[in-house]
Amino acid sequence: MSEEINPDVLQTSDVAENAKETLSERVDDVKETVVNYGEKTLAELTGLFQGLMDDEERLKKSKEAEAIKSAFYKKLSREKMEAGLEAADEPSDEAPAEETAPTQESTNPFEAIENGFKALYNRFRKERAEYNRQQDQERAENLVKKQAVIADLKALVESQEDVSSLFPEFRALQTRWRETGPVPATDFRNVNDTYQFYVEQFYDKVQLNRDMRDLDFKKNLEVKEQFCEEAEKLAENDNVVDAFKELQKLHEQWKEYGPVAKEFRDSIWERFKSATAVINKKYQAYFEGQKAKFGENLEAKTRLCEQVEEIAAKEDIKTSNEWNELSKRIEEIQQEWRGIGFASRKENQRIYDRFRAACDKFFERKRAYYNEFKDNMNANMDKKIALIEKAEALKDSTEWKKTSDALIELQKEWKEIGAVPRKKSEQLWKRFRAACDAFFTERDKQAKPENDFYGNLKAKKALIEEIKAYTPEAGQDPAEAAEAFTARWQAIGFVPFKEKDAVTKAYRDAMREKFPQADRRSERQGSGRARGSHAPMSEKDKLVAEYNRLQQEIDTYENNIGFFAASKNSAALISQMQERIAAAKDQLKALENKIRAIEDSQDEQ
Repeated sequence: MSEEINPDVLQTSDVAENAKETLSERVDDVKETVVNYGEKTLAELTGLFQGLMDDEERLKKSKEAEAIKSAFYKKLSREKMEAGLEAADEPSDEAPAEETAPTQESTNPFEAIENGFKALYNRFRKERAEYNRQQDQERAENLVKKQAVIADLKALVESQEDVSSLFPEFRALQTRWRETGPVPATDFRNVNDTYQFYVEQFYDKVQLNRDMRDLDFKKNLEVKEQFCEEAEKLAENDNVVDAFKELQKLHEQWKEYGPVAKEFRDSIWERFKSATAVINKKYQAYFEGQKAKFGENLEAKTRLCEQVEEIAAKEDIKTSNEWNELSKRIEEIQQEWRGIGFASRKENQRIYDRFRAACDKFFERKRAYYNEFKDNMNANMDKKIALIEKAEALKDSTEWKKTSDALIELQKEWKEIGAVPRKKSEQLWKRFRAACDAFFTERDKQAKPENDFYGNLKAKKALIEEIKAYTPEAGQDPAEAAEAFTARWQAIGFVPFKEKDAVTKAYRDAMREKFPQADRRSERQGSGRARGSHAPMSEKDKLVAEYNRLQQEIDTYENNIGFFAASKNSAALISQMQERIAAAKDQLKALENKIRAIEDSQDEQ
């Protein structure tokens, strides 16, 4: 017998094997682009695994199960480390992980979800192990069955019996072969090639009945023409991935049928191969397009990583508003990230880890800032409590001036202290204000009538206008008029300190213009005092110095009123400041009377 093997059989086998390798290498890439488990939460990953367990086809989805498990334990380890706990270990495939029941003393917040996932995975692994064992057993049994078919077929080929009696048996062997399931992958090629060899030997070398052989060739041709039509339809399918997968099934079925007549063998195979080539070309083009798209997505995601890294590296973020604005910007970038497709399988997880690390860095810095801010607020709260305790210790004092000064100083310190926790702010303020109010309310009962400094200012301004409008009457001595104006000026009393210099200058300018002789006499008196400036201070000079000091205190109090006016709920403090100003004006009035008394005694001498 000739050992020549039909090329139709070898070609279909090689194409199928090559297509199978291509499918195993590339379809996984497509699956991984469907779901990015790295962006899922622990609860979502557990839910996905539970859904997988509910799927009747779950035992055929081991890669999907392993991908979910890997993502779960990677995320669990990262979150445990962030929480200060030891990283989680993935269950080993060698032995089931022990399930640990949560205890009342446990402080691990991840224990329940980790144990729940372990239980799901262990159940899946046990089922899969049993499934794989059964599959291996079935394939081994199928190998024995197919080897038996080959042995029977070989005996049939070598038989010299009448063809009419052999052909039905040959048909039965073909049916047995097709009905037998898959064999171990390591034995597939050898057992299939051996079977095809003896089939060819049976058709070509055994003295068959020509009519029966032609009928079988015709039947095989009809089936293979149908396979060609299906392949040509698949070539028009826009879903190239599905078309490619269906094509592999056609190749497997093609191998199950014997040859056609010699005159059709090349043409039918060329037709099937042409449709295959179209699908393979579209499939290759699709993945080239996917590759380019993956590259574009990687570039876009790299730009977003750089933006977040730049924000996370900022060193001049000092206020809550700035942190909130940058947080909003990062949330916008995250939203933009979710709108970009996947990168390649090789790059997708790496670029995601980079993006996640940059986001984590920013939010960790923000969390540290707010922790420090909280510490500062607590420190400020302690400072304000200390001021409250001082104010409460002074609220019953009857040393009106000394205590007023002390409380106003405490109020200034209060304003200089920063923010406190919002829940405590109003409570602390009310307590501090109550202590101050208690003192100033009691002091008000002892206070003297307030000097009208602004009324005095108005009166002095009116007097200045009167001096400017003065015209000597016939027979009137200007010196007497000047003295009268001076007496009236001195009788009016003091004006606000900040207005004193301006109104005094206006008064003097008006007096110089109307009474130049009196002004020169005043200058001579002033020069005489200047010559004696190195002498010890007189009683009058001491009183004047004290007067000026009090006037400066009044000016400070008035400035404080302007300061507190911008604050909420400051009416009580403003009232207290006004009371202090009134007390100081009383002292000024007393000093003024003393100064006048000394001046009057000097005039009498």
